[in-house]
Amino acid sequence: MKVKCVLCDGIHDLDDKNPLAKKLRNRPIHTYMCDACHDRIAARTNERWKNGFVPYRDPKKNDDW
Repeated sequence: MKVKCVLCDGIHDLDDKNPLAKKLRNRPIHTYMCDACHDRIAARTNERWKNGFVPYRDPKKNDDW
């Protein structure tokens, strides 16, 4: 199955039996992000968290992250 990354527009091949390929095929609303883009976003998010960024937390919910 050919998939396109939503960020870099790179085209990648996924095995048809891969669970991610099945999810993308059965639920078209889900999008694909390649490993390089995913790692880049994860690294930048971790940097932001280290610099004091605090994501919004709903005061009505009392769940500790």
